[in-house]
Amino acid sequence: MMPIQDLLNRIRWDPEFGRGRFELSYYDRVEKALVRVPFERLTFPPGDHFFLEAVDADGEVHTVPLHRVREVSRDGVVIWRR
Repeated sequence: MMPIQDLLNRIRWDPEFGRGRFELSYYDRVEKALVRVPFERLTFPPGDHFFLEAVDADGEVHTVPLHRVREVSRDGVVIWRR
């Protein structure tokens, strides 16, 4: 299985592979549930290789450790799962 960091970098930087609608699911410890976020609502803080930031529907930013990422989907099909 490809490490999540490598997959996220490939989606961001490989124009051929990055085509499509990507969605990431992470485990929220407060909600005790998986939260799905479209890739366009994710940001990657420069120099940080352990976290990403997800913006929810209300505009609130959540810092998500990469170890909490559970799935990545492309056009509705799961391509990566932990």
